[in-house]
Amino acid sequence: MSKKILVVDDSVTVRQQVSSVLEQAGYAVAEAEDGRVGAETIESSEDIAMVICDVNMPRMNGLEMVGRVKKGGARAELPIVMLTTEGNPQLISQAKELGAKGWIVKPFKADHLLAAVQKLTA
Repeated sequence: MSKKILVVDDSVTVRQQVSSVLEQAGYAVAEAEDGRVGAETIESSEDIAMVICDVNMPRMNGLEMVGRVKKGGARAELPIVMLTTEGNPQLISQAKELGAKGWIVKPFKADHLLAAVQKLTA
């Protein structure tokens, strides 16, 4: 059975691009349009192996979502990688303090994304 990756981004285009790369590599993909839906999906699904998440989204941003998931819930150990246009060192530091395992800047390289996914789902 292939591992399921949750892609959380308010951009339909980005979700489609990331999903396409992951599906071509043999992963199953679930999608969420913002951090709130992402957190709810994580909390209700035991089969998600990893999350790829944007930072800037409506309703609940990516950093808020990471904080909610990592706050000692059942899925606190789930690896989360941020995929964003942001390169601000303070945001990167904040994400890591909250528990994110990595930071990839858009536009992303497919091989770089897949390397992170393979490493964190091994």
